[in-house]
Amino acid sequence: VQLQASGGGLVQTGGSLRLSCSASGRIRSITTMRWYRQAPGKQRELVASISSDYITNYLDSVEGRFTISRDNSKTTLYLQMDSLKPEDTGVYYCNADSVYGPVERQYTDNYWGQGTLVTVSS
Repeated sequence: VQLQASGGGLVQTGGSLRLSCSASGRIRSITTMRWYRQAPGKQRELVASISSDYITNYLDSVEGRFTISRDNSKTTLYLQMDSLKPEDTGVYYCNADSVYGPVERQYTDNYWGQGTLVTVSS
């Protein structure tokens, strides 16, 4: 599985951005997809996740401002970011699980895309 993230940029406080992550390769095996971010000098943190049956979870600080979604073919992951704050600044990474193997003995691989930089100016 290959993941390609895009959509980052510079935006003012209160603005919006939409990140996209295009998946290719063994896409039928993709289950849960996620967005992580890493701010300068900080550890990478999980921002949002969406399961293969579209159950979503969010970091408390982005709940109500960010929306994670995926298309029905599971080839593209999105993150709509509204009401952006300077503390949302960081490199955003997409991440996906790929499950394969027979039902009685399944394996899960995890894949990362390259990051896309989001900068929110005050």
